[in-house]
Amino acid sequence: MSRFSLLLPLLLCLLFFCSFSHATRFRCHPEDKQLLEQLFNMTLDFDCCAFKPVGCNAKTSWIESLYISDDRITGTIPPVLGKMTNLIVLQIKESRSLVGDIPPAIAKLTFLRIAFTNFSGPIPSWISQLRELEYLDLSYNKLTGPIPSFLFDLPKLKSLRLDRNQLTGTIPESFGRFRGTELYLGLNQLSGAVPLSLGRIDFEHIELQRNRFVGNPSHLFNNRSKSLSYIDLSRNLFDFDLTNVVFPVKNLYHVDLSHNAISGSIPAQAAELPALSLFNVSYNRLCGRIPNGGQLQNIESYSYTHNKCLCGPPLSTKC
Repeated sequence: MSRFSLLLPLLLCLLFFCSFSHATRFRCHPEDKQLLEQLFNMTLDFDCCAFKPVGCNAKTSWIESLYISDDRITGTIPPVLGKMTNLIVLQIKESRSLVGDIPPAIAKLTFLRIAFTNFSGPIPSWISQLRELEYLDLSYNKLTGPIPSFLFDLPKLKSLRLDRNQLTGTIPESFGRFRGTELYLGLNQLSGAVPLSLGRIDFEHIELQRNRFVGNPSHLFNNRSKSLSYIDLSRNLFDFDLTNVVFPVKNLYHVDLSHNAISGSIPAQAAELPALSLFNVSYNRLCGRIPNGGQLQNIESYSYTHNKCLCGPPLSTKC
């Protein structure tokens, strides 16, 4: 038997192994690979499931997450993005060279973040079609116009971030239909009163700072049984009496009411908040003794300054 005859089975085995290895190693679907090459304007000579901006489903190998950042794409986002129909997570972040309107996305999305870009215009109406959406982050953009009421009809939405844009108008009364626990509306140009309907929502995190809100927002937190842990209402035009407010007891650790026109006194019940680490009521119109006990004397003294007549520790002003 010739040496070639002896080597032939080995060569065939190696050929089969290499072909099999190549086929299994490149598990990315050709359709996804083509769409990625169009989206990023590049040629992928490796498995696109190993491409850093994407994540593939472990069983089907379809791309289901996409992360676009650091100006990988410039100008406007190509419409090809809308053809990636298996996406459930889409993040577009820190891409300041992206401009124009936000393009239509995919109906299966559960997580959508478009942040730190130059996207402008109103919040797009196609978001109302994302019935599986649980997390929406449109912060740090240049979005304008009012908050659309369709956002509050998304049945699975838990967290809504619209902070640091140029949104105007009031918070719609229909916001009471919101089923989520986290709300970020800070650093916009929103105005008017906070609707009473928001008081029916058991928020865990609320940020409304640096807007032009007026009136009494205490229905957001005036309930000792609420789950609230973080609230920032600073730098607005809120005007209400704090004296008889009852704060949520269990989880509350951050309260910022500074730079408003809040009157009355700090309620004694504020000394019953065991997790409290920030309690800033500076630049208001509060009077009276700071309640003794709890965490209130451990708060930095500047958090009580520039009021009408607050006194007692940690302030040096005696009562």
